[in-house]
Amino acid sequence: MRVFQIEGDWGMEHLKLSSRPEPVAGPGQVLVRMKASSLNYRDLVVPERGYGSYTGTLPLIPVSDGVGVVDAVGAGVSRVAVGDRVCPTYFQSWTGGEPDLERLTQSLGGPVDGTMTELMCLSEQGVVKVPAHLSDTQAASLPCAALTAWSALTSAGGCRLGDRVLVQGCGGVALFALQFAKLLGAHVTVITSSEERMDKVKKLGADAVLNYRTVPEWAKATREFTGGRGYDLIVELGGEKTLPQSLRCIRPGGTIAMIGILSGSTMATSLGHIITRQVRLQGVTVGHRDGFEAMLRAMEQHQVQPIVDRVFEFAELKEAMAYLKSGVQFGKVCLAH
Repeated sequence: MRVFQIEGDWGMEHLKLSSRPEPVAGPGQVLVRMKASSLNYRDLVVPERGYGSYTGTLPLIPVSDGVGVVDAVGAGVSRVAVGDRVCPTYFQSWTGGEPDLERLTQSLGGPVDGTMTELMCLSEQGVVKVPAHLSDTQAASLPCAALTAWSALTSAGGCRLGDRVLVQGCGGVALFALQFAKLLGAHVTVITSSEERMDKVKKLGADAVLNYRTVPEWAKATREFTGGRGYDLIVELGGEKTLPQSLRCIRPGGTIAMIGILSGSTMATSLGHIITRQVRLQGVTVGHRDGFEAMLRAMEQHQVQPIVDRVFEFAELKEAMAYLKSGVQFGKVCLAH
């Protein structure tokens, strides 16, 4: 079967279209014929061994997110049946409960082989059925980006009807956060870098938008959207350069869901804001299977449609990665298998 794998040594130049023998489903396992994959920023980091020893060993099949159809099942499988359309879960060992080291280290696309393959053999505990209203590419976008946004708003952020939520940017996680926050009844502010994207997020339901390039000190300006009260929840995706401003526009007792470090990973801000205003700084790393299934129920109930920007062919993985790295996309970058 065809696979993309990092082989020989780390580095994007060692990511190659290759082949492996077809796997066979054993007891408790399912064989999934993959239909589509979706890229995340993480997938650009893994080939460079950006997560150190947690990245895994070579050869490694990259890419965390995807969808496929169950092709065969092993003995004792009861969660799914042949013909079911399923997404592999990002954390294969985290079905529910609190995170621990084992649950947080068995992630697809490094150190566990990812979705850029024709067939995946997985534990039945590591897949979820997907709603019929989603296309393959839309469903492929869910395991990492969508669940991260859902976790940030629900289990981490406790988003409630009428809350004020600020979302940074228009990447995959950000757009899901906008869609889910509106579903939960929140007032949503989006900061982005262009007038064109401002128009697009307004059409998706954003209540207030601001161009952070024309208003680089956006904390005061966005706080005015809340009547001076501050935000109940901020979906923090920038990291080093955005966190100081997030701390200036979060309300006392509010939550900053720390997801991304796109502008840098160093903590360069006054910690006094966190302490004296009792701000909760909560790290969010995707989520568990129970949360995934809760999210899917909500998406089906409200017919939520993920935003897909562009679809590449399987063999165009490197081109798709270069497109994602360019940052011009609005929505998810996907690959059809």
